[in-house]
Amino acid sequence: SFRYYPDPEFFPLNREAPDVPYRFKPGGVIAVEGQDLTRAISRQEVRAQLGDQECEVKTLDNTHLYCEPPESQPGGGGGLPSLKVLMGNLQVDLGSVQYDSNGLSVVPLAAQISLGAGAAVIILSVLVVILMYRRKSKQALRDYKKVLLQLETLEINVGDQCRKEFTDLMTEMMDLSSDVGGPGPPLLDYKTYAERIFFPGQQGAPFSRQLDLPEHRRVTVETGLQNLSLLLNNRLFLTRFIHTLEAQQGFSQRDRGYVASLLTVALHDKLEYFTEVMKGLLQDLVQQYVAKNPKLMLRRTETVVEKMLTNWMSICLYSFLKEVGGEPLYMLYRAIKYQVDKGPVDSVTGKAKRTLNDSHLLREDIEYCSMTLTVLVKNGLEVQPSPVRVLDTDTITQDKILDQVYRGAPFSQRPSAHSLDLEWRSGQAGHLTLSDDDVTAVVQGRWKRVNTLQHYKVPDGATVALIPRSVSPAGVHQVFQTGEKTPMLEGEEDEGLRLWHLVKSSEDPEIPKHRKSSMRERERAKAIPEIYLTRLLSMKGTLQKFVDDVFVAILSTKRPPPIAVRFFFDFLDDMAEKHGIDDPETVHIWKTNRFWVNILKNPQFVLDVQVTDSIDAVLSVIAQTFIDSCTTSEHKVGRDSPVNKLLYAREIPRYKQLVERYYSDIHSSASGCYQEMNSTLTELSGMNTLVALHELYKYINKYYDQEDASGQKMQLAYRLQQVAALVENKVTDL
Repeated sequence: SFRYYPDPEFFPLNREAPDVPYRFKPGGVIAVEGQDLTRAISRQEVRAQLGDQECEVKTLDNTHLYCEPPESQPGGGGGLPSLKVLMGNLQVDLGSVQYDSNGLSVVPLAAQISLGAGAAVIILSVLVVILMYRRKSKQALRDYKKVLLQLETLEINVGDQCRKEFTDLMTEMMDLSSDVGGPGPPLLDYKTYAERIFFPGQQGAPFSRQLDLPEHRRVTVETGLQNLSLLLNNRLFLTRFIHTLEAQQGFSQRDRGYVASLLTVALHDKLEYFTEVMKGLLQDLVQQYVAKNPKLMLRRTETVVEKMLTNWMSICLYSFLKEVGGEPLYMLYRAIKYQVDKGPVDSVTGKAKRTLNDSHLLREDIEYCSMTLTVLVKNGLEVQPSPVRVLDTDTITQDKILDQVYRGAPFSQRPSAHSLDLEWRSGQAGHLTLSDDDVTAVVQGRWKRVNTLQHYKVPDGATVALIPRSVSPAGVHQVFQTGEKTPMLEGEEDEGLRLWHLVKSSEDPEIPKHRKSSMRERERAKAIPEIYLTRLLSMKGTLQKFVDDVFVAILSTKRPPPIAVRFFFDFLDDMAEKHGIDDPETVHIWKTNRFWVNILKNPQFVLDVQVTDSIDAVLSVIAQTFIDSCTTSEHKVGRDSPVNKLLYAREIPRYKQLVERYYSDIHSSASGCYQEMNSTLTELSGMNTLVALHELYKYINKYYDQEDASGQKMQLAYRLQQVAALVENKVTDL
């Protein structure tokens, strides 16, 4: 059957005045209006003709037809061309068309004036903004140069003091060098070093404990854990295991670091395989960040593979630390300790008169006197006297006496301060045991002051003895972890008293922690008075040689770089080339691994030493200076810059050159030999892994039922089921 429709209806191009030609701007399309244009026809069947040339139909709908005419006006038989639309046998003439020769419509004079005025205003505004920006830039540059000049002037002013301090320090360091030249700096053995880096601040890490199992279950569980070890050596299982854990919402950043370290221990005897897995995971990480912002990769240790990388670097650089980096790091630590201890240090707040850190600066003028005590120490059957320099403001349990009596000895091999008493021997007056807190302590309101040598009126040249402590004095509680932080004195909560030493803490204990933090930030933001900046500059100038020595040891190009660093840098260069990343800043950021920052801030990870709060504050500034030296952005300071950036404003450009030369020399040197890397890893392998495997099994058990098709084909599920049966003594279904 056939269905008939009425002919489509077209409207003239110029509907208001059909006799007037339609004005057309070249480069556009002609729009034809009508009704029922598509009732019985498609666009392919419609033709449009302008004069003697075709007007190509682009779009056709029920009410509009759009066609694209030729670029130049066609001929029209002596006049203007007319537009005709042909639909089958239907031909419709829609009127003549006239091309605009200049392509511009006539703009009224008033509109032209308005447009001109608007354009002038915009141009003027842009010029004003540019001038203001240039003025601010010049002002910032002037401020920068002015600040540098002021710093230089201040450093010149404290130069004489720095030279005297430095001479005293070098005399002390020469004595120390003879100690270091003997047995060498007190480097930790590899096991302790690895434990402190893999599991920082954790007591009972997998290295230092055995499996706590009933004897009748021990053999079975250990067999199960050995099977788990074999399963971890399946790359597919290990990769899926890590990805599965990271996909869980409850898998925290702390868990990520812990699992990465457990895997490092579990696979420590197969470091070559560990390296291959780490490379594969890093490739996945690069792929992930390239799609987003590649500069953010490796900035923080947020994933399992990033912590694996830090651990891997720590393993590979242990020999470098022993042979090259350990001694300058120890000399820096000793120099900081010597300088800090020459001035008063508050045992409660950790603030010191001699520091690089303005937030840990003891700003009050504390009157103090230097003293030399004769300390009697029982060594076997003999009692040996030792001269010791102290201050009359020192508390009884501050470690200055032990530091000097046991100078050069590893911290773990000397007695702790809270295991000994200090006894003042005053001839005929008898013996008096001194204590931080006793019945003679001064109490004012809710404040109790910690006893000092000055409190007991111990004179210069007095004789004191270190004797074993029988009973810990009541009221003073010590929180202490070997090698880390100062023993902090806590208030006597039962009596509602707060302890103070040199200054009373301004922080109210009832203020929430986040408020305290913001208060400290506001305190830091205040402009530091010149007298305090002079103190910081004096300390900085005295320590400068030792800071330089450490940075040069890390970044020296005079010796071949550690194999691990060269291998890692080559890998990152390959990744950048593979993914088409040609921005040198991005690759530079990737290479700035936080390993050295971690070591600079925590020398107790490498050395058998104690890092007190006052020393930690100084090391934090030096570590931040190293971070600033590794950035590619220009280092500019102003009046509002943090004080630590002001302190090293003149040195950071020089350190940046060291970093850039180090990266450049590694890039231009011969690529690392993979076989050489593998042989190095083989030498480092070997460690007890059972406890780490048992800890890993707890994570596996938590996400036991996650499915994986590839793993099913390789019977990984069945093998995991066998492990569970042995470790937990039960049959489980996957």
